[in-house]
Amino acid sequence: NGLVFTSDEPERDRPRWLAFAQRVNDALDRCGYPLCKGQVMASNPECCLTPAEWLQRFGHWMEHGAPEDLLKASIFFDLRAVAGREELAAPLRELLTQRALQLPRFMKQLADNALTHRAPLNWRGAIDVKALGGREVIDLKLQGTAIFVDVARLYGLAHGVAATGTRARLEAVGRALALEPQESESWVGAFEFLQLLRLQVQLDAGSREAVSAHYGNANLVDVSALNDIDRRMLKESLRIARRLQQRMELDYQR
Repeated sequence: NGLVFTSDEPERDRPRWLAFAQRVNDALDRCGYPLCKGQVMASNPECCLTPAEWLQRFGHWMEHGAPEDLLKASIFFDLRAVAGREELAAPLRELLTQRALQLPRFMKQLADNALTHRAPLNWRGAIDVKALGGREVIDLKLQGTAIFVDVARLYGLAHGVAATGTRARLEAVGRALALEPQESESWVGAFEFLQLLRLQVQLDAGSREAVSAHYGNANLVDVSALNDIDRRMLKESLRIARRLQQRMELDYQR
């Protein structure tokens, strides 16, 4: 989370906003939303800026495209206003939808970054699991939902889509590409199945305790423990993810 505030003297007013942000972040932590280990929180001075400061930062990330810049861009470019003067976020959205189209190098770098984690399928089309603690696991976030999030973000920027939610972006991108509705519906269905499976894994007490205690990753699913229907749906969802990545390769890595 971050803050955008107006001020004629940001350095004078920032401490007050940072104190407010710290109270909110601490309250969220007590409610069960852990503090961000990467410090991507409004209580971090780098995430508590005026509109002009945010615009300067966004412009820097897009112009330079260093690995750290791409990481920050992938986080902040999904921004949405949740409280307060929501109109303060509008210039940032406008910059993204307008400037990204003028920077094909930046778009290619986003694609390259998104393709670092592939859908976990082997050459035979079977789920490519990792043996871990007697289980056969994949990471449902890194190797699953994140693929759809990255694709939706990239193509959303490329086609000036204003939506920030992954489902809305996928639907809008499908229309922008003039695809048959069934294709974008399959993207949405695969993404939402993976999200649901993640939640099931995290809510299952036994799986949560085993994963958290031994592996430190609540997004791991034991593929061998899934029922036949869930395993088939998981494989098909990953096939759709792979096809999306192949589309991205054709569009941005030729």
